[in-house]
Amino acid sequence: MLAYATLGTRDLAKAAAFYDAVLAPLAAKRFMEEPDYFIAWGNSEAGAGLGITYPFDKQAATVGNGCMVALGASSREQVDAVYAKAIELGGSDEGAPGQRYPGFYAAYFRDLDGNKLNCCYMGE
Repeated sequence: MLAYATLGTRDLAKAAAFYDAVLAPLAAKRFMEEPDYFIAWGNSEAGAGLGITYPFDKQAATVGNGCMVALGASSREQVDAVYAKAIELGGSDEGAPGQRYPGFYAAYFRDLDGNKLNCCYMGE
């Protein structure tokens, strides 16, 4: 059902370097790019993508309270790797990797602009 999610940024180059590294454990690569405006990543032609952009209205990028993007992983190890890379690159902790519910393993972090993300694995 989800086609893509887009997050605002104040510094496209810095955010791009962050997401290139954070999304690498999920085998996501850039698939759309408009220089000086937006970049989008994906790991499947059929799956959802994640984009970063300067806001269209030219106002400052801000974080939506209660908004979060969830990144799907194929293992607990991928969740751990994404979270570790995000923290290593200056992201902030919002909940270390762990079992949240039966069959739901997740980690929560914020990117360099303060956007909240989750990386999760649904399985045993």
